[in-house]
Amino acid sequence: MSDPAPLARYACHSERSRGRRHTEAESPTRTPFQRDRDRVIHSTAFRRLQYKTQVFVYHEGDHFRTRLTHSLEVAQIARSVSRALHLNDDLAEALALAHDLGHTPFGHAGGDALDDAMRPYGGFEHNDQTFRVLTKLERRYAAFDGLNLTWETLEGVVKHNGPMTGKLPATIAAYVRDYDLALDTYPSAEAQIAALSDDIAYNNHDIDDGLRAGLFTVADLADGPLAGPVFKDVVARYPGAAETRLIHEAIRRMIDVMATDLIAETTRRVDQAKVKNVDDIRALGTPVAAFSDTMRAHDKALKAFLFEHMYRHFRVNRMSSKARRVVSELFALLMSEPDCLPSEWQADAVNKPPEARARVVADYIAGMTDRYALDEHRRLFDPDVTP
Repeated sequence: MSDPAPLARYACHSERSRGRRHTEAESPTRTPFQRDRDRVIHSTAFRRLQYKTQVFVYHEGDHFRTRLTHSLEVAQIARSVSRALHLNDDLAEALALAHDLGHTPFGHAGGDALDDAMRPYGGFEHNDQTFRVLTKLERRYAAFDGLNLTWETLEGVVKHNGPMTGKLPATIAAYVRDYDLALDTYPSAEAQIAALSDDIAYNNHDIDDGLRAGLFTVADLADGPLAGPVFKDVVARYPGAAETRLIHEAIRRMIDVMATDLIAETTRRVDQAKVKNVDDIRALGTPVAAFSDTMRAHDKALKAFLFEHMYRHFRVNRMSSKARRVVSELFALLMSEPDCLPSEWQADAVNKPPEARARVVADYIAGMTDRYALDEHRRLFDPDVTP
């Protein structure tokens, strides 16, 4: 099936896809990238994102973002921007929905703790773990492990931050020995848009969550180069409106400003480079999708503000400290006593070399939701809780 709308010459066209590692019959009703999107949505790892958090532990409140809501918000931005640029919005959406599948419970705190625990065994990196989920750990299909996504989707997942050079994470290194993903080039424009849509989403939605949690106030944002003017304009335009409405209106506008800038700067770069097809995008040697210099400075300022006022807030530090202890203690116990793993995990861990066992334990912990990790910790460490 062909793409439903005319695409730019430099977009990824479904009918020109490099295909899948394991050959399958094409769908008569869906394009290859639509099938990729659907496979991600139906995966077990995607459902678990509902109870995996970014900053707050799941029980902190029902309205804070989870990895699932964040992924949906990234997908919405990526689709809108890609459509405006006449790129393949199905591919951009698939990449946006898949980008967080390898994250551990408890956000970056959990990932840092697992990386520390795995350091003697090659370390842990969430992008590599996402790739493990997509190519190995999802076991839904009779003919293959993983989701058997198209070359373009796997390329975009692996290279969402640009070319990969130097020492590769173990899973990616093993995979590309048999199935080349051209790691030395930039990915498609759709993958670059999905990555920057992630920046737009988490910056703005962390501001929303931080305000909702009382970690900082609208007044604290007043001097910021992007948030300050937007909030000032919203307050002036809607005097007397409830603060919750003012916050929502300001966040909505900030997302629109950043997305509009991304569209304009990407269009400028495409025109300047005179790209003719997606291979020209990959060979440019520089990103084609980008913010303007001014917006990059605003983006950097937002990140600095959130780092100071939110990510290092004492309440977040306390939650992160608990999360690191839970992950570290789970890893240490399951490494020393792999027979405490659930039955379906034991065969790959018991009586295996330490590095192989560590990878199994890391896969098990990385797949946990916040809630499951806390419950499993209680089952293993609290003598009053039934195993």
